[in-house]
Amino acid sequence: MLGRALDVLFPPRCAGCGLGAWPFCDRCRSALVVLRPPWCVRCGRPQPADVPGCADCPPEPVSISRAPFLYDGPARAAVLRLKFAGWRSVARALADAMTAAPVPTPLDVVTWVPLARGRLAERGFDQARALAIAVGARLELPVVRVARRSRSSGPQARRGGAARRGAMVGAFAPAGRRVEGRVLLVDDVLTTGATAAACARAIRDAGAHDVVLLTATRAFDRAGDRGYTRVGSRPGLWLPGDPPR
Repeated sequence: MLGRALDVLFPPRCAGCGLGAWPFCDRCRSALVVLRPPWCVRCGRPQPADVPGCADCPPEPVSISRAPFLYDGPARAAVLRLKFAGWRSVARALADAMTAAPVPTPLDVVTWVPLARGRLAERGFDQARALAIAVGARLELPVVRVARRSRSSGPQARRGGAARRGAMVGAFAPAGRRVEGRVLLVDDVLTTGATAAACARAIRDAGAHDVVLLTATRAFDRAGDRGYTRVGSRPGLWLPGDPPR
């Protein structure tokens, strides 16, 4: 209720540029890069034709991963506003697009990739948890903490794939709650998938039969332009404010 009251008094601004209409102004909406088929069926990386798997798939035990947007332009700006500027309302804007991405069903529970304790203290909140709560509300699924950080792995941004995977060994453990069925694991950005895979292993140890990864954005080491579509060039994922389809 407090959040809704604040939205009335201080209407949210564009999650991309911070100036225009919520959730993305027309200019930012047209610059969003949607990830769509044809693609890698396992990880959603755009390809010239559908393929069952590719070199950029996240490691096991993540079974399938999806993200609505390329980590670029307004989508990247929105994630950075959520992570570092404390714009928690951005989670709602991104969750609408995330839940429009095709993921396997049925799903039983939603969880998130938890921040390390030091990062959580610095930021004051966990952006992945904020996204998971928003996603869970839209999917009408329970959101629970399944994994915890067992140690800090340090910043991953400048590490290559092998270094990321090595740094994440033993970084997560079950949080103490048993789960069953298919778990939807939520995070803000997928790059190599090393962090998500390490977290997924802890979730499997907690009893899950399957772990599906859903992130707001996807970053690639070799992005190029192949297979990417800007929202303005043809119909993309539904976003709040679009006419119903």
